[in-house]
Amino acid sequence: MKLHLNTDAGQRLFTGYGADHVLINEQRFDTSLLLSAQGIEIAPWAGLGFDALTAGHFEWLAQHQLDILLLGTGTRLRFPHPSLTRALIDARIGLEVMDIGALCRTYNYLAAEGRSVGAAVLIEPAMPA
Repeated sequence: MKLHLNTDAGQRLFTGYGADHVLINEQRFDTSLLLSAQGIEIAPWAGLGFDALTAGHFEWLAQHQLDILLLGTGTRLRFPHPSLTRALIDARIGLEVMDIGALCRTYNYLAAEGRSVGAAVLIEPAMPA
């Protein structure tokens, strides 16, 4: 699906998504990442599935200067165990879990408002044929 939003030309925003990718300013990414005003970072959980997420992954996220973190869990809505997300609570970063489409739309809206938001995208690895 393609997304359209009028905003600052230098701002990185989601411009499309699918089950196995996101588009950021029309550039395709097929791996898990974090998008924020500071840029695009390949996530330490890249290549891993949802069940492989650890507390260390959320500790990495907590090191970023964010007010809110959107966690996109792919095409299905799945919630990480609260013991994994403790570092976000300690860093006073709000967490919202959503599917990839909702994540893209919500991030664009909040970023356009100038909010300190991050989008942690989980792209599940392809299942072997």
